[in-house]
Amino acid sequence: MVPRQYKELQRNRPETVVPTRLRHRLNLFMDRDVLHVGGVALAACVLSGGLVYAVYFAHVLWIARRAPVQPQDGGQLLVFGKHAPAGQLDADFTARIERALAVWRRQPPAGIVLLGGGPAGAPTEAALARDALWARGLCQSVPLLLEDASRDTLQNLRNARALLHGGGVGGPVVLLSSRYHLARCAWFARQLGFDARLCAAEPRLRWSSRTLVRLAGEAAYVCLTDIGTRWARLIGARRILARIS
Repeated sequence: MVPRQYKELQRNRPETVVPTRLRHRLNLFMDRDVLHVGGVALAACVLSGGLVYAVYFAHVLWIARRAPVQPQDGGQLLVFGKHAPAGQLDADFTARIERALAVWRRQPPAGIVLLGGGPAGAPTEAALARDALWARGLCQSVPLLLEDASRDTLQNLRNARALLHGGGVGGPVVLLSSRYHLARCAWFARQLGFDARLCAAEPRLRWSSRTLVRLAGEAAYVCLTDIGTRWARLIGARRILARIS
């Protein structure tokens, strides 16, 4: 039975709800709440001489290096999608798909939830992931749930919560994504009340200039959201807190 909250998401899936990726990001950057907490986070980093940011970078790096590739306990496997222009899966997205298949073959989870929407008129990230799994030999009788009404990590998890638990807190889940992305996934999962474990797509963290840029960007994102949330709690900003719960 699909919860009523998720049926509403599916009925309202046109571009007004799922905008283009660029428009979605621009809307976020121009949002007054984001600007508010972003200013607070920036001030904290500047006034600390960069020490605050360094702590978040170390946290993101620690998770990226230490995350396991095989979850120890069961639960729903949540596989994060990734931007796929013209339906083409890049190396990161492909690694997530192949890891999900390996996890299923070694120790099948309670279920698999594929996450990620897309622009109107194009295949969603969830649908692309499903097709890629089938193409790699996953039996089509394996039950897959598609969360295809989201454009970012927070929406991925909020919609998955509605899909799995009707908006409430349920059993354990495993979050499968690229190593650089896992700290953000874990942070939002904790905010949304998930009992979450992590699973890395890649066997190990491979160093390159691209990896460093990815880690730096994720550290900035986690820094902004974490400091912003702490600040919102301190000043009693209920509207900001409601957006991440």
